[in-house]
Amino acid sequence: MPSEIKFGTDGWRAIIADGFTFKNVRIAAHGLAGEMLESGSANAGAVIAWDTRFASERFAIATAEVLTGNGIRCLLATRPAPTPATSFSVIDHKAGAGVMITASHNAGSYNGFKVKSGRGGSAPPDMVARIEAEIDRIESGEVSLRSLALDEAETTGLLERFDPVGPYLEQLEHVVDIEPIKGARLKIVVDSMYGSGCGLFPRLLSGGNLELIEIHGEPNPAFPGFAQPEPIEANLGALQAAVRETGADAGIAFDGDADRVGLVAENGRYISTLEGFSLLAHHLLERRAQRGPVVSTITMSSMVDKLGRAYDVETPRTAVGFKYVGPNMLEADAVIGGEESGGYAFRGHVPERDGLLSGLVFLEAMVLSGKHPSELLSELFSVTGPHSYRRIDVNFHEDRRTELQRLIDTAEPGSLGGFDIERSDRMDGVKFFLDSGGWAIVRMSGTEPLLRMYAEAADTGSVDRILADLTAILGL
Repeated sequence: MPSEIKFGTDGWRAIIADGFTFKNVRIAAHGLAGEMLESGSANAGAVIAWDTRFASERFAIATAEVLTGNGIRCLLATRPAPTPATSFSVIDHKAGAGVMITASHNAGSYNGFKVKSGRGGSAPPDMVARIEAEIDRIESGEVSLRSLALDEAETTGLLERFDPVGPYLEQLEHVVDIEPIKGARLKIVVDSMYGSGCGLFPRLLSGGNLELIEIHGEPNPAFPGFAQPEPIEANLGALQAAVRETGADAGIAFDGDADRVGLVAENGRYISTLEGFSLLAHHLLERRAQRGPVVSTITMSSMVDKLGRAYDVETPRTAVGFKYVGPNMLEADAVIGGEESGGYAFRGHVPERDGLLSGLVFLEAMVLSGKHPSELLSELFSVTGPHSYRRIDVNFHEDRRTELQRLIDTAEPGSLGGFDIERSDRMDGVKFFLDSGGWAIVRMSGTEPLLRMYAEAADTGSVDRILADLTAILGL
């Protein structure tokens, strides 16, 4: 019987009390323990942290009991934390691995088990494969679960509690000089979406001229008012309204575990994730004058390639998931890395998405340039030309997965939206490159039962036509 524990683009996620149970969490933890013992990383210990979701701390404790039961020393968080704080803690404490109990942007009915490698980034494919192999051994009865009660683990010195947030915020201040931001006479609205980022931007940026208004700033595992705590346009109506009503200079949103960011301009206009990443990359290349590759997934904007040509830097692409982006960033010493979901990472920090740091770099771009977000976008478009983008997510029942994957694998249209297809790439799903310079992608989500369709072109009309054709071809 196939395991219920399936790792996607970033960890394992399932519905609480259905697939995500204490039994399965303990099995997943034992899988990690086996991997760490086999790879030799167990001697360095593990970091375990958790978010604001229902029972996250209890799932983290169950994880710690299994790891310590296997003789692995653990640091267990005393409070909820953003996922990037967990990644930084792995590096800061020189741990062999990390676990973050979170389902990130998924609905409140979900929880999840993210694994971090000793380099602080998402577990790479080979590490995940070893964990899954260990899980198979447990579920087949080849090995037995071992655990140690929390108080016994503390008594024997195998477990310590720690604050993952304070040192992480200090690290952010090393990556971005926040004093000019605090001193700027700007008004910023922050939407923490009831998640792990609650209260952290005010804590970082208080005490100066900057006026910060936080909405949805109290942790709530139900994420009321949101289908899921994901900083996409459909979920940012309250933030856009608050920016307009207060006359704010910008809006910034974080997802449930604060590793992703959503941006809103001073006029309430949503800044797409492709625009946001390109805007931040442009700032780092232009105003900070940094040089080095800009790494992104296949779903990221072609504006990135135009920036690469303008600033003479490489722009390598990866499959979707930071388990691919992070290692490429480290290998190439990249300036920035990102994916279409709104997760961006930066040189000098962890090779992992960081929503708070992305927000700080966005504010830095505003302060150093003296420009509002709409002006920064105009500046970007003067280099790249105009771009429009949209993504459509289609829910499906798991029993349709094979059928939909077959449709993706066999799709070979000659044109989309009136544009001829010049070539295709099947690195992750299928990407069609159009003769207009635009593109379209269809692929399965690695974290949810969703089929995703993406398109980018010079204008919204072209994007709409491309997606309409793609939808028809797939019979959706």
